[in-house]
Amino acid sequence: MARVHVFSGRCGFNTDIEATKFESDDGDVVKLTITSECDACQRLSKVLSEVNPYREITYRGQGPLVLQLASKTLTHPACPVPSGIIKAIEVAAGLALPMDAEIKVYPDGTSS
Repeated sequence: MARVHVFSGRCGFNTDIEATKFESDDGDVVKLTITSECDACQRLSKVLSEVNPYREITYRGQGPLVLQLASKTLTHPACPVPSGIIKAIEVAAGLALPMDAEIKVYPDGTSS
């Protein structure tokens, strides 16, 4: 199991993602529980409850289901929640090590 917390920035919304790997007759499946203060992320959570983790780690074929559904439910393309969901899936499925990711924005072009 993996848990990921995403604070989306200026909008101020928090999203929590829980991903749990299960084995099924069709292969590995990761079940998702997504809770969010954001209405758009709540819409995404209603249509995204489980995925094939191997589909989510590549742009080949149909590409990640997370990104396809995010493009239909989310209003802001820079929302970091889909990346957080994919990261949770990777970790739960044993396809990535559990490490934090970070985006920093420097509006004046300088870093601190």
